[in-house]
Amino acid sequence: MTPAFPRKSVAVVGAGAAGALVAVQLCETAVRRRVPLDLLLIDPAPEAGRGTAYASRDPRHLLNVPAGNMSCDPDDPGHFVRWLCRHGEPNITAADFVSRYRYGAYLADTLGRAIIAAHGVVSVRRLRVRVTDCRWTRDVARLELSDGTAVEADGVVLATGPARRSSAGLPAALRASERFVAAPWAPGALDAAGDERCGDDVLLIGTGLTAVDVALQLDRPGRTVHAVSRNGRLPQAHAVSPLPATPCAEQLLDLPLPRLRAEIRRHIGRVLRTQGDWRPGLDGLRSITSELWAALSVEERADFLERDSSLWNVHRHRMPPATAEAVARMRRTRRLRTARGGITGARQLPDGLLAVRLGDGRELRVGQVVDCTGLMGLVPADTADPLWRNLLRRGDAVSGPLGIGVSTEDGRLRDRDGRTVRALWTLGAPRQGELWETTAIPEIRVQAAAVAEVVLARPVGHSAEATARRRVRRPTDGGGLALSTYSAAAAAYRLGVDRLLKVRSGAQEAFRRATALDPGFACAHAALALIGHECGADVDVSRALADARRCARERADERERSFVDVVSRRVRGTTAEGDTALVRHLDAYPGDRLALAAAVPTIAFSGLYDLDGSAALRLVERTAPAHRGHWFHTSLLAFVRQEEGRYDEASALAEQALAAEPASGHAMHALAHVHYECGDHDKGRARLDAWLSGHGRGGTHGAHFAWHAALHELAVEDAAAVRRRWATHLAPGKVDGIRAVVDSGSLLWRARVVDAWQGRLPIDDVLQSVAADIFERPATAFIALHAAVTLTAAGDLPGLRRLQAHALDADQVQREVVAPLCEAFLHIVEENWAEAAQRLERVLPSLRTVGGSAAQREVVEETLLYALVSAGRCDAARTRLQERLDRRSSPHDRRRLAALPR
Repeated sequence: MTPAFPRKSVAVVGAGAAGALVAVQLCETAVRRRVPLDLLLIDPAPEAGRGTAYASRDPRHLLNVPAGNMSCDPDDPGHFVRWLCRHGEPNITAADFVSRYRYGAYLADTLGRAIIAAHGVVSVRRLRVRVTDCRWTRDVARLELSDGTAVEADGVVLATGPARRSSAGLPAALRASERFVAAPWAPGALDAAGDERCGDDVLLIGTGLTAVDVALQLDRPGRTVHAVSRNGRLPQAHAVSPLPATPCAEQLLDLPLPRLRAEIRRHIGRVLRTQGDWRPGLDGLRSITSELWAALSVEERADFLERDSSLWNVHRHRMPPATAEAVARMRRTRRLRTARGGITGARQLPDGLLAVRLGDGRELRVGQVVDCTGLMGLVPADTADPLWRNLLRRGDAVSGPLGIGVSTEDGRLRDRDGRTVRALWTLGAPRQGELWETTAIPEIRVQAAAVAEVVLARPVGHSAEATARRRVRRPTDGGGLALSTYSAAAAAYRLGVDRLLKVRSGAQEAFRRATALDPGFACAHAALALIGHECGADVDVSRALADARRCARERADERERSFVDVVSRRVRGTTAEGDTALVRHLDAYPGDRLALAAAVPTIAFSGLYDLDGSAALRLVERTAPAHRGHWFHTSLLAFVRQEEGRYDEASALAEQALAAEPASGHAMHALAHVHYECGDHDKGRARLDAWLSGHGRGGTHGAHFAWHAALHELAVEDAAAVRRRWATHLAPGKVDGIRAVVDSGSLLWRARVVDAWQGRLPIDDVLQSVAADIFERPATAFIALHAAVTLTAAGDLPGLRRLQAHALDADQVQREVVAPLCEAFLHIVEENWAEAAQRLERVLPSLRTVGGSAAQREVVEETLLYALVSAGRCDAARTRLQERLDRRSSPHDRRRLAALPR
C-alpha cells in the first residue's frame, strides 16, 4: 500500500497505562490514515502497559471500576470484557471487578497486537531508559536520556502518569527512618512488613484506595493496621447490583459554587429517595464533571479542594464490593482501625519499632509506616522528575490552575507566553488542574484518541476539504454511490455487496480484503459489523463497528456517515432506533442497495422489525426509481408481493429477476415462497433442487433453500425424503452457526410436531454445533425465536429460562414477543398443553415483529396446533387448519383436519 503522507516520528515518554493507550491509538490512526510512523516508546519499566497502577500481582488488588468501563477503546466499550472471555474467563461480565494485574496484561497484549497489525506502516522502538530533558531545535525535539544518549522526534507525548505526593510535611525523624515506606508500590517496598513472620502493627498514612490495597496486602491475624488521614474516611463501596447513572435534571453549568453544591445535594437526595441508592446520582455527573470544574473560578476551585474534595473522592472513587467486604471484616475484628488527623512526631524505640504520635495525642508502636496518600497530578513546585523540572525551568511548560498539573490547550502544552508552539502533548494526571477528573481509564482513553488524531493530522493540502476542492473523482459502489476509499478497496467492497445481494459466499472475505487494502474505509468496516450481527458471520462485531465509527469521523461523506449510524443503531441501539434510522437513511439515499437489503426481511437479513406487508411494499416502491429495474430490486419486489399474497405477480417478478441474474438467491427465495404458499409442492421441490445443483451452487444459504424443499416434503407427507434432506443438507457438519438454528433446529421441531420424525430427534447434534452465545445471548429477535424453538426441541428447560432472562433484558421485540414465547415453550416441554396453547395464542398476532418470513414464523403456529390437539381443543385446531387450507393446498393439513375428532 503506497503511503499517502510523509513519514513522521513520535516519541511517547512513559509506557504505563496512558503511554500504552496513546501508542495503541497512534498505531491504529497511522494505519487508517496511511501515515508512515516511527514510534518511540521510552520508559525504564520492563513491560509496557502496567506502570505503577497495574503491576501488583496480589489477586486481592482489584480494579475499582467494573470491567465494562475499562476498555482501552472509547469506540468499543466491550473490548476488555471480550478480551477476558478469550483469555481464560469465559463467564466474566461487564459488572465484574478483575485484578489490576490482569488489566495490565490486557493493555500489554492490546499494544502488542496494535503494533503487529501496524507492521509495514509503523516501526516501533522500545527504549528502557528515562528521559531527562526535551529541547527543541526548530521543529525537532531532542530527547536526552539517562544513559547519556539522545533521540530525536517530530512530536512528543508526555504520558508520565501521576506524581507522588510529597512527604515533606511529615516529621523529619519519620522520613529518615528505615521503617518509613514512601512509595509502597516500589519493587520490594513492602517485603519486610509483608513477611508472614512479622506480626508488628503497621501505620498507613492515608485512607483512600491505595491505603485499602496496602491494608489488604498486609493483613494477618494478630496484627492491627492503623490508617490515619485528614478526614479518616474510607472509600465508599460500589453497589453489588449497580443501577444506571441518573443525569441531573437541573442546569448546573455556570452556577456559583454555593448554588452548585446545593443543586448537587438536591440531585443526589432526589435519586436516593426515588431509587434507594445515591450512586446513580453521582455517576450521572461524571459526563459533565470537567465542564463544571472548568466553569469555576480559581477561588472557587480552591474552596472546593478545601471543603469538598475529600467528600467527593470517597464517594466518587469507590471500592469493589469484594474489597469492601474484606475491609469490613478487618474493621469488625479490629484488624483495621482508622483515625482522623495527622502525624505530629516520631521516634525510634530501643526494640527497633517506631513510636508515632498522632494529632489527638495518642502514640502508636508500629513496625512500619507506609505513605499511602496516593498519586496525584503533577505538582510542578515539588516534582522530582528531571524532565518536567527542566521543561518548567525553561518555560516550555507552566503550572496549571492552583499549581496542579500543567497548562494545556486540548492536551498541547502551553509555554510561559501562553503559546502552543511545540509539538508537545500530555494526557492524564498532568491535566488534573484543568480537568479535575482525568486520572481514570475512561477519561484517559478519550484523551489518547484525541492526541493521536491531532499528532497525526493530515498535512495542509491533504484534508478532505482540499481533496473535494481538487474534484478528485471517487470510486463508487455498484449502484453509483460514491465511496471514500481507493479503487482497489472499492472493487473489493463492490464484490462483497454483490455476493450479499446474490446470497452467495465470499462477502465476508471481500469486505475483509477491502478493510485490509484501506483500513480507513468506513463502509467496509460497517458492512462487516452488519453481516456479523445479522448473519452470524465470523466477525468481531463490536471491533468492526468501532473501526467504522472512527473511520466515518475521519474520512466519509454524509451518506457513508448515515450508513455507519444505521449499522451502529442496529447493533447497539433499540429496535425502534435502528428501524427509524434505516428508513430515514433510505429516504435520503434510496439507491443504497446494501441498506435496502438490510431493511426488507428476505433471506440474508432480518429486516425492519415492524415492517408489515404494506409498509414493505411502500419502502420497495419508494426506492424503485433509484434502482431502474435492477434485478436485485425486482427480487425484493417479488418477495414483498408474495408476502401480500399476490402470488402471480410475485412469480412473474421472480422469473424476471432470474432471467437477468440466474444466481439471484433473493429471486429464487421469493419463488420458493410462491410455490409453498400456492401448494405447488412437487413443482417447488423440483425447481429448488434444480437451482441448488446449478446456479445456486456456492450460495451461503443452501441450507435455507434445502429447508424450503423440506417444507414441501412435509406437506406431501414424504417423511423419508425429509430425513434424506436432513442428512444431505441440514445435519451438523453440513451447516453450523445461525443457519443450524434457523433451518436445522426449526425443521427438526416441525417434523416432530407434525409426526413426520419417529425415533430419536438428532437435536443434540445441532446444539453441540452452535456456540452457546447464540442460545443464551442472541443478537436479534429473529435469531432468539429460532433459538427458543431449538431449545424446545431439545427439552432444555434451563436453556429456555436463560434465553427468557436475556430476552427480558434485551430490545423491545425480545421483551414483548420472545420472552412470552419462551414461557409458552416452557409449558410445552412440561406438557402443560392448555397453558401453552393460551400463551401461544396471545403472542401469535405480534409474531411478525421478529422479522423473517411467514413460512419461518409458521413454526410457532405448528406448535400451537400441536398444543391445541394435545390439550383436547380440537375445535380451535380445526378452525386454524381450515383457514390454512383455504389459502394453501396441503395434503398433510387435509389429513390432519380429517383425523380430528368431532
